[in-house]
Amino acid sequence: MRSRSVYACLLPAGLMFGAAQPAYSQDYPVKPIRMVASESGGAGDIAARIITQRISSPLGHQVIVDNHGGGVIPAQTAARAQPDGYTVLFHGSGLWLLPFMRDSVPWDPLRDFAPITLAITSPNLLVVHPSLPVHSVQELIALAKARPGELNDGGGQTGSSTHLTSELFKAMAGVNIVRIPYKGVGPALTALAGGEVQLSFTNPGAAAAHVKSGRIRALAVTSAKPSAVMPGMPTIAASGLPGYEAVSIFGVFAPAGTPAAIIQRLNMEMVRALTSADIREKFLSSGVETVGSSPGELAATVKAEMARMGKVIKDRGIRDQ
Repeated sequence: MRSRSVYACLLPAGLMFGAAQPAYSQDYPVKPIRMVASESGGAGDIAARIITQRISSPLGHQVIVDNHGGGVIPAQTAARAQPDGYTVLFHGSGLWLLPFMRDSVPWDPLRDFAPITLAITSPNLLVVHPSLPVHSVQELIALAKARPGELNDGGGQTGSSTHLTSELFKAMAGVNIVRIPYKGVGPALTALAGGEVQLSFTNPGAAAAHVKSGRIRALAVTSAKPSAVMPGMPTIAASGLPGYEAVSIFGVFAPAGTPAAIIQRLNMEMVRALTSADIREKFLSSGVETVGSSPGELAATVKAEMARMGKVIKDRGIRDQ
């Protein structure tokens, strides 16, 4: 994404928003709040639990993670909930990109949700098998152009962050690399380490052990700027493909119509949690960077991503079956 669409949503703006101390509804909350998330044990679920554990105490009531599997169910559940501040949604880019990959979904990403905060982002990592004679993004692009259709990219499921990251790379670099889909990042990395495919876009946390052992070689991160997740690793944009950026994004949303005072209260507590040193370190150790933004900044990010990545999805003919 454009660096301004995510990295404008960093710490100072979030803190300024929280520090404004708006006048909240004094009787909110009066009961537990549920945070709807995807399947138990997934990356979104784990992140949601870290956040809810921290904000429950200052809110005075427990915030409970409510897992609803994958696909359309979490967003549909939140979209249909009462807009009273007692249901929020923790969701990634599928919330606003899935409508581009399916004929219909039971929600509108702009109409049916009220943004609260951009919570976390995570860059992907471009890795290759050690047998591939490349040590930089420039060399990989040159090799792919010299051998069109001969290199294989082991990626995650259709429409996943790793898949879309790869498709953006191929579109911008103008290369023909064949996608070999796997059921997830783990199987794709196993295939790469075993030499079944030559390259992959993957999660830094999942790839770390393979990189350290030398079973795979890391070339660059997909964020616009160097990431604390992989210190010292160059970006794709700075090492062969100017303007390239693709990161996983998760935000927190409420059903549309939730009172502004409640949105502000939730935003303040979440930004305070996400910008605390211990929470930042906890996320960073798993390959994730915390953000904490204003509701307006999350809204702008979603719109920018819909325009940018929506075009990639359409141009590349990506469909989620």
